[in-house]
Amino acid sequence: MSGLQIGGAAPDFTLRDQFGQEVTLSDYRGSKAVAIFFFPYAFSGVCTGEMTGLRDRLEEFMTFDTEILAISCDARFSLRQFADTDGLNFPLLSDFWPHGEVARAYDVFDDRTGAARRSSYIIDREGVVRWSVHNANPDGRDLAEHLRQLRAAV
Repeated sequence: MSGLQIGGAAPDFTLRDQFGQEVTLSDYRGSKAVAIFFFPYAFSGVCTGEMTGLRDRLEEFMTFDTEILAISCDARFSLRQFADTDGLNFPLLSDFWPHGEVARAYDVFDDRTGAARRSSYIIDREGVVRWSVHNANPDGRDLAEHLRQLRAAV
């Protein structure tokens, strides 16, 4: 589904997190791998389960000196409430305006729903896409598989 190639450069972006701070993917080059989690909607059942699963396993991801970036097309204010409600202590990035621009760059924007499709990317320290999965299990992502792929990429 994705036009991005494994082994190719990850499209750079700058988005605002739930606190209004700018986060730029290329700022992590040379220092951290990045696990990007596109999710369709804050507060939806599956997305809430996935994001709280990430929260609960965050320490495992940090073991690999990795930054977690979760991206949706929700407005920043919705993401702030989502983070506060569920204790999500990692960046939730708003791809609200221009609507879905980053999701489109990663070829995961669904024009039918106006949201990002559930997709994940592992980006190594040099900014190269090392693994991706799209439209994962409708019940949620396999975070253990994400950790295995991350371990292989760093």
